[in-house]
Amino acid sequence: MKLSNIKRFWISFILAIPMLIQMVAMPFHWMMPGYNWIALITTTIIMAISAAPYWESAWAAFQKHNANMNTLVAVSTSVAYFYSIFAMFTGREVYFESAAFVTIFVLLGDAMEEKMHDNASNALAKLMNLQAKDAEVWRNGEYIKIPLVEVEVGDLIRVKPGEKIPVDGVITDGSSTIDESMVTGESMPVAKKKGDAVVGSTINSNGTIIFKATKVGKDTMLSQIVDLVKKAQTSHAPIQNITDKISNIFVPAVLIIAILTFIIWFAFLGATAVEAMLFAVSVIVIACPCALGLATPTALMVGTARSARMGVLIKNGEVLEEASDIDTVVFDKTGTITIGKPVVTDIVGKQDEVLTIAASLEENSEHPLAAAIVNKAKEAKVPLEQITQFHAVEGKGIRAIYQKQNAFVGSEKILKDAKISQEIIEQAAKLQSQAKTVVYVGLDTTIIGLIAIQDTPKPSSKEAIAELKKRGLKTIMLTGDNEKVAAAIANEVGIDQVIAGILPTEKAREIKQLQSEGRKVAFVGDGINDAPALSTADVGIAMGSGTDIAIDSGGIVLVQNDLCGVVRALDISKKTFNRIKLNLFWALIYNTIGIPIAAGLFVGLGLTLSPELAGLAMAFSSVSVVSSSLLLNKAKIAGDSKKA
Repeated sequence: MKLSNIKRFWISFILAIPMLIQMVAMPFHWMMPGYNWIALITTTIIMAISAAPYWESAWAAFQKHNANMNTLVAVSTSVAYFYSIFAMFTGREVYFESAAFVTIFVLLGDAMEEKMHDNASNALAKLMNLQAKDAEVWRNGEYIKIPLVEVEVGDLIRVKPGEKIPVDGVITDGSSTIDESMVTGESMPVAKKKGDAVVGSTINSNGTIIFKATKVGKDTMLSQIVDLVKKAQTSHAPIQNITDKISNIFVPAVLIIAILTFIIWFAFLGATAVEAMLFAVSVIVIACPCALGLATPTALMVGTARSARMGVLIKNGEVLEEASDIDTVVFDKTGTITIGKPVVTDIVGKQDEVLTIAASLEENSEHPLAAAIVNKAKEAKVPLEQITQFHAVEGKGIRAIYQKQNAFVGSEKILKDAKISQEIIEQAAKLQSQAKTVVYVGLDTTIIGLIAIQDTPKPSSKEAIAELKKRGLKTIMLTGDNEKVAAAIANEVGIDQVIAGILPTEKAREIKQLQSEGRKVAFVGDGINDAPALSTADVGIAMGSGTDIAIDSGGIVLVQNDLCGVVRALDISKKTFNRIKLNLFWALIYNTIGIPIAAGLFVGLGLTLSPELAGLAMAFSSVSVVSSSLLLNKAKIAGDSKKA
């Protein structure tokens, strides 16, 4: 059975207690009866249980002509251990305690890292335990309770006040307020009504609701969050490759320094072989870059766990590192800066005719503006007509045969060769100046009317843009809408630059253009047509309310449909990456300063390090790096209303 690092540490520490007692008693000239045999037995067990994995790792690296952190641990402990066996049987002073305590102190750092991993895993397990155990499902004409695993997509589920919502779905009847804090980080309950989405494991506060299950099992939002956080915490940031390269150079260099230390002290400075060996072993121990290995993964674990609690899912260390260096944030407009639920505000021309033609064509479209037109037709109780030869013109509109005539609905880009009156032109300009999107409706080659549609900015958009600009970031809006409407929305929320009137396929091209100018670009979007831009940007940030393909394309997912999450994502990324760099700096400086002291350069000043003290100092380095990473939980992040 493989023991955990934590168990190995405590077993080794208990076994080393006799040696600890002897070390404390030595200044008083007291010798424990049979000490050498006790030390030999306990150290041998410690070597077998605790040091063996380090030796195995060092040997595996040696076979590949490499050296790693465990090489230093293996060399230092084996030198002290085997010399002590030799010394014991030849009547010399033994140093079993050096081998034992170096191993124990290395294990202390490993145990702390393992404890962090366990805490992270336990936190995820607790998150999964938030799920309801059963659900009240409509079956055979009545509501019955069934185990959660038996719930299927399409089931109607009833949830009473105070109960957990078992799976993701859409409300079909009733209204309530839902506590979604466990998955979104939002502390205030959210009002929900018919047609609104609900998330599994959230808590229904005060009303009975009935909803239709849309996602169950591993497809629920909670399961996806847990999966994303797990992957992020076990991922590597590119900077980790630097630490691996440093170790490959640093470890052989330390071994050479240790050998030179032994030779200089023994051959030139008059030290005995034992004294020279202790200096060399101390060099190896103090230089062990265990803290270097902890610097990145511990900060990643803390940073990604905290961001998840705030409703920001960072997929891996590479994304986090890229996000820390962003200088330009590009936004899609519809559904990202704006609410994404546009409504018809004006109809120019014969209302019933214009609305009938437009809605008949748009009924087959999935565009948000199409939904607004169809909904308006339903409200006005305008009948829809059958159409044929439906053809969507990407980024422009729709053409089809309506009552044996060529009909079209779309933006200005569909107006080629169309006849348009001066009155229509003036009306369109007026509506666009009011930040309304204008849809042209035509028969044959004549524009017969206009439909004005408006989508208002989200309440959080202006605040989020202001916060990004405070951080010195350039903000750009990328949209297929016309320039006047885009400019009006941009002015309202404070966007620096607008790139309007572009096709969905051109969004990625615009991102590449910005990158060619030397900019590090984050793109924020939520629709299927945003997927290429999300993938092209240095960092893609997908709104959690968006489509699955957009979420898959984004390196960061915002669980809340709130642009303030962009600020939080960039803040936590920058602070986590800065913490990684601080950890690496501390680990390297610590080793660099410690080596000359361990080598005996300051003996004349009375400053020396025994192998045990070197091990303790090295362990302190690891503890300091872990503590530094844990301080990320206290770092100030924009909009974090919950106590870390």
